[in-house]
Amino acid sequence: MRYSKLGGQAVIEGVMMKHEKEYSVAVRKPDGGIEVTKKATSSIRDKYKIASLPIIRGMVIFAESLSTGMKTLNYSASFFEEEEKEAKEKNEKKESLVMGLVMLLAIVLAVGIFVIVPFLISEALKRPVPSPQLRGLIEGVIRVALFVAYVKLISCMEDIKRVFMYHGAEHKCIICIEKGRPLTVHNVMRSSRLHRRCGTSFIFFVLFVSIILFFFIRVDNPVEKVILRILLMPVIAGISYEIIRLAGRTDNIFIRIISAPGMWIQRMTTKEPDKGMIEVAIAAVEAVFDWKSFVRGETEKEE
Repeated sequence: MRYSKLGGQAVIEGVMMKHEKEYSVAVRKPDGGIEVTKKATSSIRDKYKIASLPIIRGMVIFAESLSTGMKTLNYSASFFEEEEKEAKEKNEKKESLVMGLVMLLAIVLAVGIFVIVPFLISEALKRPVPSPQLRGLIEGVIRVALFVAYVKLISCMEDIKRVFMYHGAEHKCIICIEKGRPLTVHNVMRSSRLHRRCGTSFIFFVLFVSIILFFFIRVDNPVEKVILRILLMPVIAGISYEIIRLAGRTDNIFIRIISAPGMWIQRMTTKEPDKGMIEVAIAAVEAVFDWKSFVRGETEKEE
């Protein structure tokens, strides 16, 4: 496979694709048509060199991806609201504020569920499990178990199932291109829906790195332990980004082993899409990426 620099995410009845400094969103509208929009994007990495350094760039990219993800989800949802366009324009500032608050709440809940709750459970086991190292391992296992249970639970929702199908369509398009195949519905359908650079794998690496990093925290005060765990989350995200970046560009036995758990979880967060969903994903790719030149370049390299 050849690295394409393509990334993306599933949105409501659609797909967002990002390539370098542009991203597109393709949505299947209620009338059956496909609406495609393309926008330029910027990063503070373009202004400040320090933001492009390893680890730090991972923190920056994670924060910017969250922001872009919320915007594109909000955009895709707008096609399925019954409000008048003029009313939406008047409420644009209010919606931006609400979106920011929702994102903040989501981060707080994620930290509470996946960081603080496992820690509190491990602290409650002090008497039966006196070893802090063993409790740290238990804390990590609980964190992973909570994440897997959460993914399994939401995958039972019908709307989420469709989002996961579009997630599969996004992956299949990227893999089809990186395998050097023309981007057709037939070729995309027969491509894998599992990709090493997926956000699901990124989250797994966050959980895995946190187990290792928290293992070495030697603080007795429980409050200080919680604060340290929260403060270290951006660093953990930065380290995890570097791992998944390496996994997307390298193929050896070590990378395959450490990528395997994340790929396994992707079997829950991606589902096989139908042909209509593939068409939407292809439209998103073609808006920001010249896949024909990319495939020709790979073919020439292989020859």
